[in-house]
Amino acid sequence: MKTLSKPALLICLTAIMAFFLGIQEGIAQSEQETFKEVDQMPEYPGGQTAMYQFMAENLKYPSAAREKGIEGTVVVSYIVNVDGSISNPEILRGIGGGCDEEAIRIVKAFPTWSPGIKDGKKVRTEMRLPIRYKL
Repeated sequence: MKTLSKPALLICLTAIMAFFLGIQEGIAQSEQETFKEVDQMPEYPGGQTAMYQFMAENLKYPSAAREKGIEGTVVVSYIVNVDGSISNPEILRGIGGGCDEEAIRIVKAFPTWSPGIKDGKKVRTEMRLPIRYKL
């Protein structure tokens, strides 16, 4: 049996480590992949009715918007992670007067959801929520 010289052995070990690190990086990237379409969409605990009730009880109409007569629909995008937590809320369409900030606040206050499912696995799922402000 032929033995490898120290430099050759070092090169082989480096190649093997790079291969396994590449696999781990691929796994980490797949866990970070975000889907817009999944087999089973994430669900608020208690369903959509419970989510609307939570919003009705907790969403506040900003006084600046009320004073200026601002009405309209704010659209918020957010991620439901594999553990059901909410992250990355951002305004896709805003109306100002503090309504955009209030929409972000309410999304951040959501409890843990049931995550989305794709191919039998929990996945990060992008969600969009229109929030209507009407005086």
